[in-house]
Amino acid sequence: MATVTIGRIQRLRSLIEHPRTGEAERAAAQRILDRLLSKTGGGAHRTGDRCYGARHDRPGRHASLSRIAEMIGEDIALARILTLPDGDGDLVTRSALRDAPDRLTYIVETPYDAGILITVGNIPPGWATDADGFDSSALRALVEELTDLMNAYNHDGSDIAGRFIGRVRTVTAVD
Repeated sequence: MATVTIGRIQRLRSLIEHPRTGEAERAAAQRILDRLLSKTGGGAHRTGDRCYGARHDRPGRHASLSRIAEMIGEDIALARILTLPDGDGDLVTRSALRDAPDRLTYIVETPYDAGILITVGNIPPGWATDADGFDSSALRALVEELTDLMNAYNHDGSDIAGRFIGRVRTVTAVD
């Protein structure tokens, strides 16, 4: 049954990403995909005092850190191109990844043996800081969303170490 679900998810993602897919068909495929992912992912789960992220099982128990980094990159790419609901009665969900400027670049790498680093580059200075010179609320929301996405693949507990140490780095562009 898991392979059937994975196959359906892959077909739905292909349909959503295809340039010739109509808006109504794309929106319907997106709703079906969201429903499937909510049934299969289910959110973080606990076993004893261990906490597993919502996507912890997705790459496999013995997946390499580089494979997990690739999957995080794929999730970022998918989150950036998701379409907003445009029909009557559809709820609009907020996503910091979707709301971020298009010129931002995302690099997911594994520079260390047990670490994943997401670098957000080419950030416009006006978007990165508010009037007081501190990080803007939009940038903080983006970093929080990227951290949540990365931690969905992690686990933690008192008798088990984390699968990896995740960091998000921001690089502001010079205008």
